Amino acid sequence: MAQARIGVIGLGEFGIQHLRCFRQMGYWGEAQLVAACDMNEELLRKRQQEFGFNAYTDFREMFDKENLDGVTVVTPDYLHKMFVLEAAQRGINVLSEKPLDVTMEGCREMIEVSEKAGILLQVDFHKRFDEYHIAMRQKIEAGDLGEIEYGYAHMEDKIVVPRDWWPRAAEKSSPAWFLGIHFYDLARFLMGGAKGVRAWATGARKKLPSIGVQAWDSISAKVEFDNGATVMFDTSWIMPDPFEAIVNQGIRLVGTEGMLECDSQDRGTVTCTYGEGMATHNKSFLREKQDKQGRQIFEGYGMDSIADFARNVNVLIDGGTIADLGEFPTAYDGLEATRIGVGVHKSLETGELVDLTEL
Repeated sequence: MAQARIGVIGLGEFGIQHLRCFRQMGYWGEAQLVAACDMNEELLRKRQQEFGFNAYTDFREMFDKENLDGVTVVTPDYLHKMFVLEAAQRGINVLSEKPLDVTMEGCREMIEVSEKAGILLQVDFHKRFDEYHIAMRQKIEAGDLGEIEYGYAHMEDKIVVPRDWWPRAAEKSSPAWFLGIHFYDLARFLMGGAKGVRAWATGARKKLPSIGVQAWDSISAKVEFDNGATVMFDTSWIMPDPFEAIVNQGIRLVGTEGMLECDSQDRGTVTCTYGEGMATHNKSFLREKQDKQGRQIFEGYGMDSIADFARNVNVLIDGGTIADLGEFPTAYDGLEATRIGVGVHKSLETGELVDLTEL
């Protein structure tokens, strides 16, 4: 069986999850974490000491020297395209963090170049890998809800994310791009690939501008899909520091024959300590343990979605085709989620209902 040679671009708060995933896949002979790239040399060296990869500040140099089978792009939203296009043109398979791009033109260009090159372009929509969401989809596919009529989704980060983690990147992003994109795709996934056809949105800019971060605080969007369902999406990243989890999130869908609801934040595990206060823990997303050799291992759907990419690349190395990979979050899924995101922001700017089919 093949062991894909993997590189990672972007080693920040989420890039480390990619490093962890590929390192442990190396333990099991499934993939090799051979190289990683970041412009922040201090961060790069810190990660190199922990994970033992070949380190680069120039991604093109990494591509030139490492003979990679796959690369993951874990940079701010608006930077994905440059790395994806360069990798595709060199015949390197790509996993892009969500969103694939923040423009329809960018998504279409990436799809065109990747298809011409014959490479895999996958998007890390990890909520598709959550066992709770998979169970929801199975119920919907079985017809238990009948026809979906309406729904509601919310995803709200603590203010630490735009204020402390990514203040500069936040000004070029939004709660819709950073958070909403997860649930735009999840709604599509649960409803069998339904496409957004109309969107209307409102938002607020109060808290973050008051502390020097020029970004949207919150965005509420109502999206109609081509299956006739309408879903409301509330997103924000100004939850107070004392909130019990880094993110508050959930989704609810109602059909002609029933409803389903998932509280994705409170999975039933709660702690309260003098140091931390109240806290809920989503161990479905990420949980740490040690294997029999005493090595640090991470499990959960946050790992599964990344590992899925390396396993897909292995299939291709062993002579399979993209058609052999079964279901995975494709570049076209990325395009459709971006379509909703673009429409939401266009509605924010104009105050009007946006026809997504015209984008």
